[in-house]
Amino acid sequence: MFVDRPLRSGQQVYARGGDLVLFAGMSNGAEVIADGSIHCYGPLRGRAIAGAQGDASARIVSTNFGPEIVSIAGIFRTFEQGIPEAVAGRAALVRLIASESDYKLGIEPLQLD
Repeated sequence: MFVDRPLRSGQQVYARGGDLVLFAGMSNGAEVIADGSIHCYGPLRGRAIAGAQGDASARIVSTNFGPEIVSIAGIFRTFEQGIPEAVAGRAALVRLIASESDYKLGIEPLQLD
């Protein structure tokens, strides 16, 4: 699913059965949910939930990372204590990383140059 308008606070978009691509970003208080991955080519604010039906291979990609919460396949992370400096306002990738007994979210900076 493609969304080419900015999402405002209180708006929600759900991409059932696939990926969600945001061309204009989203504001705090907005929510995006996808059964697949989320690609945001603009500010990612608000709540981003990928792999909503349990797809552990889903990703969240953003060119301007600043969400309130991110989640992949039910594993989530909030940013009440702030966003890590390495990715705040920058391009970032969120994915699940397998550990010894479970999964955790990995947030990595992306080099777009």
